Amino acid sequence: MSYVLVLNSGSSSVKFQLVNPENAATDAPLVSGLVEQVGEPMGAVTVKTGGEAYKEELEIPTHSFGLERAFEIMHDHGVGPQDVDVIAVGHRVVHGGKLFSEPQLITDQIESMIEDLIPLAPLHNPANLDGIRVARAMLPNIPHVAVFDTAFFNHMPPAAALYAINNEVASQYDIRRYGFHGTSHEFVSQQVPKLLDRDPGHVHQITLHLGNGASAAAIRNGRAIDTSMGLTPLAGLAMGTRSGDIDPGIIFHLARQAGMSIDEIDNLLNKQSGVKGLAGVNDFRVLRERIQNEDQDAWLAYNIYIHALRRFIGAYMIALGRVDAITFTAGVGENDTEVRQDSLYNLDMYGIHFDKEANLSPSREPRMISTRTSPVKVFVVPTNEELAIAQKSAAVAAMAREAGLY
Repeated sequence: MSYVLVLNSGSSSVKFQLVNPENAATDAPLVSGLVEQVGEPMGAVTVKTGGEAYKEELEIPTHSFGLERAFEIMHDHGVGPQDVDVIAVGHRVVHGGKLFSEPQLITDQIESMIEDLIPLAPLHNPANLDGIRVARAMLPNIPHVAVFDTAFFNHMPPAAALYAINNEVASQYDIRRYGFHGTSHEFVSQQVPKLLDRDPGHVHQITLHLGNGASAAAIRNGRAIDTSMGLTPLAGLAMGTRSGDIDPGIIFHLARQAGMSIDEIDNLLNKQSGVKGLAGVNDFRVLRERIQNEDQDAWLAYNIYIHALRRFIGAYMIALGRVDAITFTAGVGENDTEVRQDSLYNLDMYGIHFDKEANLSPSREPRMISTRTSPVKVFVVPTNEELAIAQKSAAVAAMAREAGLY
């Protein structure tokens, strides 16, 4: 059996999985794990395999040190990269800019191009690049593939992709709507035609990736025509800690009247806003408990969150003209029954006939939560970005081998 090692490298962590790219979306990976608190006085390496978890706490000075220790723990249990057939290493890269609309076999030139995109994602691409360099050094004889979060939205229509600002400024600084969570939106949207038993080339759908970060996408016949996130993942829906769409003048107002620096405003809008900024928590389970205890801040935060979500659903229904399906995915979308119900409340006149009983099903399988006769079908489809990255990476690696590159 062949596997793809999927790596998601952050500034102080590395998430990893060994995934069989031929597996169904609901199958568990052979190995999953996390290297965390890299560069801190004390970190941890956790490896999960065969239903068991193995955790080791130690100082992790670098990403390479942590990943090496993770591989050693995996080897101790017979599931290290040297113990199984690893056909590719797939790397999640947040920002592909205008350059990348498809997964890329990583070469020194591709590394350099990802580095050139750092100004567009200064918090994410440097960490992604660190993970690429570490893994390429550790596993030099295996094809490494970059899979970009923004790729799915690369070919949106100009009216959706461009902002109404000066053309020269936008062009010089690569300002446009890039969109994020693209791997998730693409993966989920590919499952929907199967559930509808329809040709993927004739399905209009809205996908809602609702986690701590949240985004919506309008997808016509397999291609994204609009999405809620923009130049950065800050735009669009109200999120766990991010504000979502606001009047840009708020930034100038805070700078002039509150004397806040750019970094302070950045921190406010990205880390201290959204549901957390309104209610003090961003875990929806805790938020739900507070609402039940009649916490007014929690109730307000929830209503603002739902209002923004309904606004985008309505806008995308108009953009698509005809909607065949609306699909919820990611942590909140897959697990919070009330978010799903409230975001589609009283929309029967638009062909959305919600099934409250089906919505309460605890199933982890893809499922329909609208009535059978609803003109617009509503689904919950668990996302699996790691499987999507594994499948894309396996395909690129196969082409590289056919070309004699490996």
